[in-house]
Amino acid sequence: MAFVPPSWCLWFSMPIISVAKPYAFCFPLSRVALVAIDFHRDSLDEGGYAALLGNDVSHLRALIPVAEKLIDACRSVGLTIIHVREGHRSDLSDCPPAKRIRVQGAPRIGETGPLGRFLVRDELGNQFPPKLAPRKDDVVIDKTGKSAFYGTDLDIRLRRLGVSHLLLAGVTAEHSVLATLLHANDLGYECLVVEDAVDSYEPALKQAALAIIDAQKGVLGWRAPSHAVLEALLGQ
Repeated sequence: MAFVPPSWCLWFSMPIISVAKPYAFCFPLSRVALVAIDFHRDSLDEGGYAALLGNDVSHLRALIPVAEKLIDACRSVGLTIIHVREGHRSDLSDCPPAKRIRVQGAPRIGETGPLGRFLVRDELGNQFPPKLAPRKDDVVIDKTGKSAFYGTDLDIRLRRLGVSHLLLAGVTAEHSVLATLLHANDLGYECLVVEDAVDSYEPALKQAALAIIDAQKGVLGWRAPSHAVLEALLGQ
């Protein structure tokens, strides 16, 4: 069965992404924000924390031009851009001991690597690649967990801006992106995951995360490719 957007989307000339799954997604342009999750060097670089945990980061780096194009398009139509990164205080007072010791036989949070101390704020690994660097009017959120809402003021900021709809991009699909989607859903936001602007260190886990979004006829939200999102944004 093909799903169509509500008639009010057409009445108010809202952007519509007809190829979105599980059905068409429409949104009021004045109430949308892009949330770019964990595009920092500890997630993406060869010398970062994720790579030194044994992950292949090469295909995640392929997300950079996709994310750059998406961010530029959102910025060009006046959307709020929110950059989220996982990182802890230098004294690790906001890092639960269990989180540090859970990973065995690999570097731990706070230890020092090629990009400085792993997952610690203000270290080189905590910075964004130049092409994805925040600009003056962007919002940067530092989180200590997987969800962008956990322990942050993101929800407060979004409500002050009148945001009701979110476009989600970032890494990893099955961890921080999915956690943020679930949390946002519980808070009442309408979310669309930009499927080729998210990835995982293990491709099968990305596909599993996307399948979760598809399930239950839209209970959790939507997903769509970046080209369809760009067409909807730039066609206005």
